[in-house]
Amino acid sequence: MRNVCIIGGGVIGLCTAWYALRDGHRVTLIERGPRGGDRCSLGNSGLIVPSHLEPLASPGVTAMALSSLFDPLSPLRLHPRLDPDYLSWCWCFWRSATHEHVERSAPALLDLTFLSKRCYLELAQAWENRFGLHERGCLMLCRTQSRLDSEAQGAEFARRLGVPAEVLDARATADMEPRVRMSIVGSVYYPFDAHLTPQLFVHELENALAEEDVDLRWSTEARGWRHSNGHVEALITDGGEVKADEFVLACGSWSARTARGLGLKLPLQAGKGYNVTMPNPRVRLGMSAILTEARVGVTPMGEALRFAGTLELAGLDTSIDPRRVQAITDAVPAYFPDFSPADFANLTPWSGLRPCTPDGLPYIGRPRRYDNLVIATGHAMMGLSLGPATGTVVSDLIARRTPSAPLERFDPDRFS
Repeated sequence: MRNVCIIGGGVIGLCTAWYALRDGHRVTLIERGPRGGDRCSLGNSGLIVPSHLEPLASPGVTAMALSSLFDPLSPLRLHPRLDPDYLSWCWCFWRSATHEHVERSAPALLDLTFLSKRCYLELAQAWENRFGLHERGCLMLCRTQSRLDSEAQGAEFARRLGVPAEVLDARATADMEPRVRMSIVGSVYYPFDAHLTPQLFVHELENALAEEDVDLRWSTEARGWRHSNGHVEALITDGGEVKADEFVLACGSWSARTARGLGLKLPLQAGKGYNVTMPNPRVRLGMSAILTEARVGVTPMGEALRFAGTLELAGLDTSIDPRRVQAITDAVPAYFPDFSPADFANLTPWSGLRPCTPDGLPYIGRPRRYDNLVIATGHAMMGLSLGPATGTVVSDLIARRTPSAPLERFDPDRFS
């Protein structure tokens, strides 16, 4: 049994705490916000997507990133600013966005997402599926033939790696979702994908950890470290020192700043995302969908329907740009004619920060500089999808076991 200190109470930190607890360790979790606070994990699209095999840094995304400099409504928005860390991140992103990088990275992402899917099924059974896990697949909806052709190529790539995928025309897509009209030319259906309600999943994790007497320190901020000779001795917080045998850095978009106190370089930028959640939609979807041209995710969550999208690199800023929200809400009627802009008029938008690495792959592993520290951050839009898998492999590292999935591509020292 070891004493484990986890910095960060988002889905990555909570999952790590859960699996470390299952291994018999004593766990302390440090989170800067209050319990039930508005963390990024609560507002995402709730998708579990083994189909998403391409990292954020991919050839098609670079063109969108460049065009976004002149288009404030682009799904991916780069804010020009003279910040050396940001400019270095952009340069590394540009260099990483190659077909070779996608080919090398996809199998590693696939291993993690398949592991997460198995973990979610186990947790749903153990917790009577109180977080609304549904294995109904996901539809990639396309309004243009050129986009459908592009998605069909992605489907072929997925099938080559063992992920089931079907290319459907408009009629076959309508048969999959008979309760809602769609203005599309076709879709790609990924039957192995799933979705859940993220706030319910986080709530279940928090309750399970509290019941097991995990030391949950909410509203506690990390201020620094005490370390010597490649060994972390204590985390310094605004509530005093926390000593442990093992430390896990999992504080999302704040991880790079926290890591600097250890002399570690973790290139990381906060990617702001938005959602609007419709509590009583006029039509209901049976499965999740992605509006591909608009890059908007649509997820049924109980009686509600969530629309989430955009990635805006604007630093640690959670302010809401109404134009970004409107880009999401304007896209919905173009795919689903039964919705109108008036349906979104009185909904409150949400924003949160996703931690993005320059190559689109998370940092998971031990930095060579320290013998008792594990990094687990940088999951971008895949935090929920990869949460349980990350918790599992980090627990493997704490126990000095061979990780349950290969971690070479996620080396936290790869940009050092």
